Amino acid sequence: MSLFDAILPPLNPRQVDWAGKTVWIVGASSGIGEATAAALHAQGARVVVSARKVQSLNAFVKKHPGSQALALDATQPQAVHAAAQQLLAQGPLDCVVYCAGHYTAMRADALDVADMVRHSEVNYIGALYVLEAVLPALLARGSGHISLVGSVAGYRGLPNSLAYGPTKAALINLTETLYLDLRSKGLGVSIINPGFVQTPLTAANEFPMPALLTPEQAAQAILQGWAKGAFEIHFPKRFTLWLKGMRIMPNRLFFQLAGRLTP
Repeated sequence: MSLFDAILPPLNPRQVDWAGKTVWIVGASSGIGEATAAALHAQGARVVVSARKVQSLNAFVKKHPGSQALALDATQPQAVHAAAQQLLAQGPLDCVVYCAGHYTAMRADALDVADMVRHSEVNYIGALYVLEAVLPALLARGSGHISLVGSVAGYRGLPNSLAYGPTKAALINLTETLYLDLRSKGLGVSIINPGFVQTPLTAANEFPMPALLTPEQAAQAILQGWAKGAFEIHFPKRFTLWLKGMRIMPNRLFFQLAGRLTP
């Protein structure tokens, strides 16, 4: 242990050696989830990938020997529970990552309640189903790590984020509360807040996306955050730190700046 860690220890156990560890990633058919699964596989982890797209999952397994595909719809609690029980019957889970996401740019003058509900179901409620399915086993074991993928869109209200932003804000709050509840139980908890990443979700954006990263760059940032024992893993810093600053801005200044972010 370094002197710095002795004075100010990391909020989570450092996740450095992934060899032989079992990691379940929900939302791993593309983008950040798929890239993170590939990066963990390269470090020796036994990766289980879940999503609705069976073909994408099978293609991942074919490319990454030793990994496992487990197709499911995260918005269906019975399917999530059955998948978790199947995995736990094979052995303990060392890390569970919820990366499933739905995104449609939306403003209040084109409010679509059905799509907003869909955002909530995929981005937030699905995470609750996964937590319900895995927490009892993790608590009984007294070890393991839970990581939820939020977004910098959850920091404050942003243009075009009427449906997406509130679900990510909910995930951030949920993860903070989970950490308070679980840190004394031996479990690690982290929130991942990416900036703009080249994924199928962001491909439809019609506005410039500053500091855009590839999924592979995002995956490396996530693994680096786990290795540091971070609670919040946010990237790229040149973009996310600016948005963090907006969280403490007076409302007059914030709304002036936020209104200029997109046309």
